[in-house]
Parts: sequence; structure tokens; C-alpha cells
Amino acid sequence: MSVASDSPVHSSSSDDLAAFLETELDSDSDSSSQSFPIEEAADDDDAEVTNHRLLFYLYLQALEFKCVIRSLNRVSQSSFRLKRRKLEHLETEDVASVKFIEEVSEASSSKLPCQHPGTFGNMCIVCGQRVEEEETGLSFTYIHKGIKFHQDEVTRMRDIDMKMLQSQRKLCLVLDLDHTLLNSTILRDLTPEEEYLKSRTHSLQDVSGGDLFMLEFMHMMTKLRPFVHSFLKEASKMFVLYIYTMGDRPYARQMAKLLDPKGEYFGERIISRDDGTVRHQKSLDVVLGQEKAVLILDDTENAWPSHKDNLIVIERYHFFASSCKQFDHRYQSLSQLKSDESEPDGALATVLKVLKQTHSLFFEEGGEDLSSRDVRSLLKQVRKEILKGCKVVFSRVFPTTSRSEDHPLWRVAEGLGATCATEVDASVTHVVAMEVGTEKVRWAIREKKFVVHRGWIDAANYLWKKQPEENFGLEQLKKQGTEEGEEEEKQ
Repeated sequence: MSVASDSPVHSSSSDDLAAFLETELDSDSDSSSQSFPIEEAADDDDAEVTNHRLLFYLYLQALEFKCVIRSLNRVSQSSFRLKRRKLEHLETEDVASVKFIEEVSEASSSKLPCQHPGTFGNMCIVCGQRVEEEETGLSFTYIHKGIKFHQDEVTRMRDIDMKMLQSQRKLCLVLDLDHTLLNSTILRDLTPEEEYLKSRTHSLQDVSGGDLFMLEFMHMMTKLRPFVHSFLKEASKMFVLYIYTMGDRPYARQMAKLLDPKGEYFGERIISRDDGTVRHQKSLDVVLGQEKAVLILDDTENAWPSHKDNLIVIERYHFFASSCKQFDHRYQSLSQLKSDESEPDGALATVLKVLKQTHSLFFEEGGEDLSSRDVRSLLKQVRKEILKGCKVVFSRVFPTTSRSEDHPLWRVAEGLGATCATEVDASVTHVVAMEVGTEKVRWAIREKKFVVHRGWIDAANYLWKKQPEENFGLEQLKKQGTEEGEEEEKQ
């Protein structure tokens, strides 16, 4: 089967498109997030590729098909000469790619009027006609500068992508950077207690074995979260990985180099605030995966107002003092304490177990038909196992002016699988209170029930596992309040 077409399209619009692409492809590579691999090939592999075919290769790269383009030697106004490798010994998972190529090949040669499924620099990726700005669709600048697709085409691409992912037994996982996979600080914000860190940074020449980096050209220092390398390696076996950060594009790409120096996990799937469609928010509209097959890992729930059911909220990673200050935390940071999270028992290790469980539910339970599976419902199912078997009564935790059932903490507890009640009885296992001396607390002590403060539920929510009750007793709450008061006096 031949990927390239031997029949060029002759039109003035094609010539305009060729000229435009020549300018774009000759521009500074730093302005574009996509590049074509260039390597030598045998002369008999030469093939004429039409203008719309070249843009179709951009399209294929967006979907990450395993069709390898061997070389791109020359761009002219009338044609593009492309050296390519023949597709031989296709793997099973490539069959969908080949079928899609054939479908688009037929569509591109059709005599029907072009529907302009997408544009590149305001020119149709199929026919090369110039398209009005308001008709150009959704931008995917992280794939390639200037490329856009209409919503119908995005839906079609996601349908194809879903079939390919299922054949590979994979889902999509969108990962936040700051406070999730790493923590960064501006150098001038380092406290005197953190000056020792400057002598412990790892070389940027080989980042594979390090976790603390001085990026003087960016005036910052970055600490990778413990277990992050193992997390990415294991997660990549089950998921196609994306980065999605509210940082700018240069920052996102630099962090990706620290996390993925060989480029084996993320590829070009690095989305920054410059690529989003809504200011100060994140959305799955620029992710090429069906929502029912996408999980999100982020420390900030409010960043995803339209996709909370896809979201796994992770405990924030506060390594630097400036990070604690940013969120108005009065305790010392991990760097000030000269400590760090545990690798085997830390937040990422816990989340990895959740991901494995959700992935297993999607692919290994309920038969062979995957069409009705939805990670959002499966994630809720996993969450309901965390406090399953616990019956909770709250004591002076909620305002008396509102219904207990409407309070967010009540709903969180129920979402974690606990049964919530307003009155105590023999079936109650936990009383959640904020102070000693209440009637319900005295009852719990007398009946040998657990008495914990609300942090027990919060921790279960963020850590995705039931926490030891002895770490959340009311005496710990009182001690914590005393320590915070002393710290405030010092400041």
C-alpha cells in the first residue's frame, strides 16, 4: 500500500498553499512545536506528495500514527518532494491507522465540494482554499502552530483515537505540573534556610538521574516529586500521557525535558496556558481523547470546572518555602525541614494504585464490549471503596443555619463510600468533631468509637485511602493549633 499519492492537485489555491507552507516550514523552528524527522533514504523511495498530502501528514502526527515519514528534502510552490519508508510488517495496532489513511485518501480525491475539516494558517488542510477566520475552528497550537480543526472533525478524530487506544488497551491521562509532579521556585524567593539547596542541584547535561535542578537561565529552581520517574514509567504502560499546565509554553517544555529527557512519555502532547481556549481554566477540548476515556491528575479542582468527574485531586507538593507562602500555609516547607515525601507511600505511589485499579475496571471487567465503559463512573466506583463500611456522625462541624446534607464535607464523605447520619446509634463507627466536650464526642468515647477531626476525611479524599484514625484525634488538632500560633508569633 502506498501512503503517498502520485496525482498532484493543480489549482491556484494549491499554489498559494504551497507558498504559505514553504514560508512556515522555513521559519524559526522554535516558533513551532512540531517538526518532521529528516534522514537519508534510498533513491527508489522518492515520491511526489501533493500539497494536501503534506498537510495530511501533520494531521497524522496529531493522532500519533506509527507511519514513519523518512525524509522531507524540499518544498516548492508547485509540489513537495518527500522521501518515505514503505509501510511493511504492520503491527496489529496499526491496522486502524492504515484504514484511516485509506479513508482520507478517498475523501481527498473525491469530486464532492470540500467540507474544510480543518485549516493550517487559514487554508484548508485538504483542498488548500483560503478559509474565513471565523470558520477556522478549534486551535491545536501545541500540535503545530496554526493548525485548527472544526468540532465535527475533532469528534471524528477522537472516535478513531478511541478505537486505536482500545486496541492497545490504553486510556488517556492528563497531568498537571506544579504541585503535582514537581515544585518550582524563583531563585530570589529562596529563604536563608534553603541556601544549602544550591550545592545539591543536579547537572542539566544529564537530567535522567536527578531530582533537583538549578535553571539559572530561567532564574528558578525545580524539585521533582519523589517517585515521579517510576510513576511516569508505569503510567505510560496504561495511558497516553499529556502535560497540561497553566505555565507558559517555554516553562512547560523545559519541565517536560526534566521529567521526560528521552521524549518517550509525552511526545508533543504538552499543553500550556498559551494553548488553552478559556482564560485561567483548563479544558479537555484541546485533548484528542474522548472524555469517557480521559483521567486528569491535578492539585487544583477549580482549574477543571467542566471536568470534575474525570479528575483525581492530588495532595499538593510543597517542597519550597515560597510554595507554602503562596497558599498561606504557616508550617515549614519540606526543604526547610530537610525532608521529603516517601517514595513508596507518597502521593504519586498512592495515585498510581488508583490508576491501575481504574484501568483494570475499564478493560478487564464486564466483558469484551468497551463501548459503554466510562472512566468517570469507574472513578466514582473506586472512590466509594475508600471509606466503605464507615458510618459517620458530625458534631458541631457544620453551621446550624444550613442542612448537614448540603455541606461539602458531608458530600465528600458519601463520595468516599461512608454512610453519614445526624444522630448516633450502635452502627456509628466515627464521630467527626472540632472540639472536645460535646455530647456526641462523650458518647463516642464511652462507646469506644473513633473520634477524629475533619482532617481525617480531607486526607482520605486527597490521598485516596483511609487514614489511621490515631493521626487525626482531637488532641492532635489542639497541638497543631498551638504550633501554628507559635509560628505566627515568630513571623
